[in-house]
Amino acid sequence: MSTALLLTLPAIDLLLFAASTVDLARGAVPTSAHGLAAVYLGVSIAFGGQLVSWADGRLAHRFGGPPPNRPPRTGREHAAHERRMWLRHLLAWGLGSCLLLLDTAIARGPRHASPLVGVIASWGVVLAIDFIWSFSYTLFPRGTRRTHGQG
Repeated sequence: MSTALLLTLPAIDLLLFAASTVDLARGAVPTSAHGLAAVYLGVSIAFGGQLVSWADGRLAHRFGGPPPNRPPRTGREHAAHERRMWLRHLLAWGLGSCLLLLDTAIARGPRHASPLVGVIASWGVVLAIDFIWSFSYTLFPRGTRRTHGQG
């Protein structure tokens, strides 16, 4: 069932993006809602498999399966996990930005489609903050915490 869901999610997201693009091609005024369709598709492609696996693990555990695997919480393994997550975010941003640029061209260029360009820029700021946050663990790895009462 999870495989079917995994395969249908990008298809549904692609339909949403296509509907948004058709709306722009018919002369609709671009809005950030049009931009969100591209963001949603980029995130779905970059993170979809991981999100479905995450949900599968929790659902299986709820019905008696083993506890789901958790990402590392400390040390170099945690730093590497954070870097991989940022690279997925970069992939999502790159895909979403390409789709937003396509919509910008369909909406008669950046002058008419400033909300779409604004989505790219805003998401770029979030990506930059995520970069600083994620890669900070490489410079300053999270160590094991001491519990109260230990010396």
